[in-house]
Amino acid sequence: MTEQMTSGFELMFAGMGIVFLFLTLLVVLINVMSTLVQRYFPEIPMSKTVPGITADIDKSVVAAITAAVHLYRKKHN
Repeated sequence: MTEQMTSGFELMFAGMGIVFLFLTLLVVLINVMSTLVQRYFPEIPMSKTVPGITADIDKSVVAAITAAVHLYRKKHN
C-alpha cells in the first residue's frame, strides 16, 4: 500500500508540475506577444471628426430628420 501511495504522490506532483510549467510558459508567451504587438503595431489614434460629415449641417435638415424620427417612433410604438 505504501508503494502505491508513493507512486500516486509522484504522479500527482509530476502532473501538477507539468500544468504549472505550461501555465507559466503561457503567461510569459502572452506577455511577450503583447509587447511585440504594441511595439510593431501601435494603436492609431482616433480622429475627433467623423470622415464624410461636415460640421456645417443646415439646421433645416436637422429639423426635418428629427421630425421624421419623431413621427416614426410615434407611429410604431
